[in-house]
Amino acid sequence: MTEEGGAGHEAPAYRVAVPSDDGGPATVFEHLWTPYRMAYIRGEGNPTGTHDFPFCVIPTMSDEDGLIVARGTTVFAVLNLYPYNAGHLMLVPYRHVPDYTDLTADEVAELGAFTQTAMRVVRSVSGAHGFNIGMNQGSVAGAGIADHLHQHAVPRWGGDTNFMPVIGLTRVLPQVLRETRALLADAWATAAAVPAGEA
Repeated sequence: MTEEGGAGHEAPAYRVAVPSDDGGPATVFEHLWTPYRMAYIRGEGNPTGTHDFPFCVIPTMSDEDGLIVARGTTVFAVLNLYPYNAGHLMLVPYRHVPDYTDLTADEVAELGAFTQTAMRVVRSVSGAHGFNIGMNQGSVAGAGIADHLHQHAVPRWGGDTNFMPVIGLTRVLPQVLRETRALLADAWATAAAVPAGEA
């Protein structure tokens, strides 16, 4: 359509003027509006004390509302609210401790077992080809919530670093978090029952 509404002609694409940065990214990047991310950027919901640390509050919520996939004795598994990839889990001790060296032997053992189970579950549900497993210790190391230890289990697939994140600086998540949580939670009980080495 034309601006006059005539058939057969396309309307001009909507564009936002971006000041020139002498041939830099602003001159070539398109924009994908994601206003829901502004709460994260502004730090809304950041904890102000132990009463509102997400990893202390989440276990008090229902599994569905807290995006909890599984609960153990000392550790729980929860979907990341701001995932790097679909199925991005975090394994979190219930105790509010900042450092891996603060964990008890039981917590270390269950954290390891939950990591193994998370990998089995995500592989069975989504066919992940690999994982990035790790934790950032301290804000200087990149921990967004440095005061409460948590380990990331990020599933990876061949080709998941395609043009969208590399060129478009955008992650594509094919499923809403509640649906992902339900699929992973349903598969967790079966995967947790598999002895180590038999998966």
